[in-house]
Amino acid sequence: MVEAPNANRWTYHGLFLGLAALIIFAKLLPLHPGPGRVPGPDVLLLVTFAWLMRRPDFVPLVLPLVVFFWADTLFVRPLGLWTALVLVAVEFLRAREASMREQSFLLEWLSVSTVITAMFLANAMILAIFVVEQPSLGSTLIRLLATVLMYPIVVALAARAFGIRKISPGEVDHKGRRR
Repeated sequence: MVEAPNANRWTYHGLFLGLAALIIFAKLLPLHPGPGRVPGPDVLLLVTFAWLMRRPDFVPLVLPLVVFFWADTLFVRPLGLWTALVLVAVEFLRAREASMREQSFLLEWLSVSTVITAMFLANAMILAIFVVEQPSLGSTLIRLLATVLMYPIVVALAARAFGIRKISPGEVDHKGRRR
């Protein structure tokens, strides 16, 4: 029989995959007004970071790998580039999650915003090095700003809709593992 904490973890893994599929499906729908539209935030990235900063045990490395590689394929992006950047960012934030557990939300938002900005810059630089066509600088900056500003909303929705809250210091042992 599966223990309750493990069953709960697997439930959230499935919920993350289902939510990612829903976000990707919604992005694939032809509901965009056409040329000249304002780019929206990267909601999939925000959901990943919000869940990771709250409950890293609900987002093992394989989930973002599968989800973002699938998204790269469906959105016809350079295969694996954004996925690799996301994996580096996920592990960077995961390594700092324990130290940020007791910090304010503002500091968390600043950290996540810095990581997102670094990801966007690295993506643009790599695409430029290999002379791959990319969106205009203005479009990229608007998307970056929208993504950063949307983070608190995604965190609030994750807490209210799915019960994804930060691990309290009493829930982990001296090595940072869940009790």
